[in-house]
Amino acid sequence: MKIDLAWLELKNACSEGAEWFKTNFPEGGEHQAVLDKLAEGGKRDYAQWLLNAIGPTKDVLELESWTGDWLFFAGTIKVKTSITAKFAVMAGSGIEAGEGIEAGSGIEAGEGIKAGWGIKAGEGIEAGEGIEAGEGIEAGEGIEAGSGIEAGEGIKAGE
Repeated sequence: MKIDLAWLELKNACSEGAEWFKTNFPEGGEHQAVLDKLAEGGKRDYAQWLLNAIGPTKDVLELESWTGDWLFFAGTIKVKTSITAKFAVMAGSGIEAGEGIEAGSGIEAGEGIKAGWGIKAGEGIEAGEGIEAGEGIEAGEGIEAGSGIEAGEGIKAGE
């Protein structure tokens, strides 16, 4: 999906976000390229807004493993081993990892979050559907799911 200034105006983007977009994508850009640039700059609020405005897509990002600062994807993230983010992982659809998912701040998915091992976030964990882990689920703040929360071991939330 191509995003341009007219689309941002139609979706009532904030003036700061529109200005950032105009500076970084003067000719417009594909939604994932925009999300990647937002991740590069640590623009979590803008990425969150854009994921909500786009809605979940059927796109699938399949990786062996992933380690980095920020990961924003409009579809489903599927990783064979583990996801380790210094800051946050956000997906418009779901997040699945064969092993663990860990983020220094938050983990968010429009649909479900599933890990073969544990799920751990320094702040919150939020899913539009269920959260499931083969081992424990731990968040420094809250854990919220649209349906069930299941863990092979304990569930711990700071708030």
